[in-house]
Amino acid sequence: MENLVDIFTNRILWVSIFSCFMAQFLKMFTGGVRKVDVGRIVISGGMPSSHSSLVTCMSTMVGMKYGFASDIFAISAVFSCIIMYDASGVRQAVGKQAAIINRLVEDWQQKKPIEHEKLKELIGHTQKQVFAGAILGIAIGLIF
Repeated sequence: MENLVDIFTNRILWVSIFSCFMAQFLKMFTGGVRKVDVGRIVISGGMPSSHSSLVTCMSTMVGMKYGFASDIFAISAVFSCIIMYDASGVRQAVGKQAAIINRLVEDWQQKKPIEHEKLKELIGHTQKQVFAGAILGIAIGLIF
């Protein structure tokens, strides 16, 4: 039980989570509208990528603590690359599919009215959003 309590003192974990929440907070201001959109704080997708921010912050702090030549840094860096690839590739594709499906349903509705719920279209990230999240994570990792 004593080891379980140690999770609350894990600086790398909590600063990485903070980096993720900071990225989510910043999304309120990057929606492209001229006003603050509080609803964007809980969305998946958008600028900056909270996935990228979390994993790059973690990798940066692991590298600083254990050395950038350490095995644990290598593991966290590879993990980070996989997460960022997924955020910009697979999840972005899902968002594009949702947009196409929504468009098909709207076209179909013009012929025969049906009720439907729009699919969530903003799921993944552009490469620019992933890069911005990565820079944020590195900066927060370096600061703390």
